[in-house]
Amino acid sequence: MFNKKDNNRNQFMLKDKGYDWWWHSFTAIDENGEEKPFFIEFFTVNPGLGTDQPIFGQLEVNKVKKVKPSYLMVKAGCWKDHGVQLHRFFGWNSVKIIRNPFQVEAQDCFACETRLKGSISISKEECEAHPEWMCDYGEMSWDLKVNKDIAFNVGYGTSKLFRETNAFEMYWHAQGMKTKYEGTVTFNGKEYKVLPDCCYGYADKNWGSNFTSPWVWLSSNHLVSNITGQTLQNSVFDIGGGRPKVFFVPLPRKLLGVMYHEGKEYDFNFSHFWKGVHTLFKCDEKADCIEWTVVQSNFKYHMKTHVICQKKDMLLVNYEAPDGLKRHNRLWNGGNGVGRITLYKRNNNTLELIEDVNAYNIGCEFGEYDC
Repeated sequence: MFNKKDNNRNQFMLKDKGYDWWWHSFTAIDENGEEKPFFIEFFTVNPGLGTDQPIFGQLEVNKVKKVKPSYLMVKAGCWKDHGVQLHRFFGWNSVKIIRNPFQVEAQDCFACETRLKGSISISKEECEAHPEWMCDYGEMSWDLKVNKDIAFNVGYGTSKLFRETNAFEMYWHAQGMKTKYEGTVTFNGKEYKVLPDCCYGYADKNWGSNFTSPWVWLSSNHLVSNITGQTLQNSVFDIGGGRPKVFFVPLPRKLLGVMYHEGKEYDFNFSHFWKGVHTLFKCDEKADCIEWTVVQSNFKYHMKTHVICQKKDMLLVNYEAPDGLKRHNRLWNGGNGVGRITLYKRNNNTLELIEDVNAYNIGCEFGEYDC
């Protein structure tokens, strides 16, 4: 069973070093009913090095001295039609954190299991003067209620033993791979409503000592059946991973993946070896789009996923690792992908179709290290 919320896995994980973040994405509508996808993230790094002021690893003088970053970064923005990523930084001495259930607060920015509040305002002049901020300029504020509906708990790979031994370089837990948000977002002076039944929301977290390469993520709960023509009200899929490292040893390219289909679970988690999970995936960066093809199977079921997202609707998102290096410089990230998923039951040497869906408002990500 993967639909298990777990505050222990969603808690603040760090002691002195590493990174930990909570990611939230959703679609909002303006007064004319036009959709716009947004994201909000609370990213923490190296609390043991913290001071009154944030420490930036990408500051030129710090690059030379190999200074490691330390801060809370509140990251927010939007995709599609002049999409931006905005970063606001806080030194650790001004950050208040409760580990479990997690709660992060710095000035007017606040995140917990059930609420998101905050604001970011960056001028063009500030953006140009501070390349170490790794962001764009603009203004965004938000006040949202959060209801995490369906979870993706990856299982023993994020258990207490594996967490405390730092077995993996990068961990993943989706407390709300289907999340209902409600409230308002104001972006560059324009107000958007976020409605729980049509926000197609998502919430997860990652933590660890470094990032994976390749970096793959696909998820949506806006699914329309090609068999019945109906929108699936209680369904979501989530796929993520790349090339995990266990005790610093890289494994072959692998993905974690699940489909929750109208209350029934279909698990393609590579770490569940007893289920005979096998995955093939291909990610292509083309001139105008990013394209993902994922084929997953276990002893009982088979799933094919094909997704496309236009580059004009995406961002190259920026993060620096806890060691101060910025290895991902073409990490494509979007919230407006479209695709098709076919789910089958394996019957001896034949496949029996269970569901065929078109997917919309797909959260998507792909990137590889420069070298």
